[in-house]
Amino acid sequence: MTEITRIQPDGLFASPAYSHVVTARGGCTVYISGQVAAGPDGTVVGVGDVGAQTAQVMRNLEIALGAAGATFADVVKIVTYVVGYQPEQRAAIAAARAPYFPAGEPPASTLVGVSALAAPNWLVEIEAVAVID
Repeated sequence: MTEITRIQPDGLFASPAYSHVVTARGGCTVYISGQVAAGPDGTVVGVGDVGAQTAQVMRNLEIALGAAGATFADVVKIVTYVVGYQPEQRAAIAAARAPYFPAGEPPASTLVGVSALAAPNWLVEIEAVAVID
């Protein structure tokens, strides 16, 4: 049985959006490639809209996790890449992400501003690591 523990160490800011430390024992590690805001036909969803693109990315992550028998509750780490990131975009990204993670149990998380992604209309890419039984 997999045991995932999310830790907010004393002495570090306790963020509701991410865990500083996540440990996982047992199980199988699942690595999800960076997902972008592409619909099933490859069309970009939410051109120019970071919030809409993040929402589509989260739907794509849900599909990818499901293919491996995982859910967002199994995610131990995500990395979010945002083209031309500005701090004011954080609220839209957080709002699109929040419904997918169990309350009080966010994964370890990193957000990185980048100059570009692989295609010109992609604004957000998120990769994930999960641990399942």
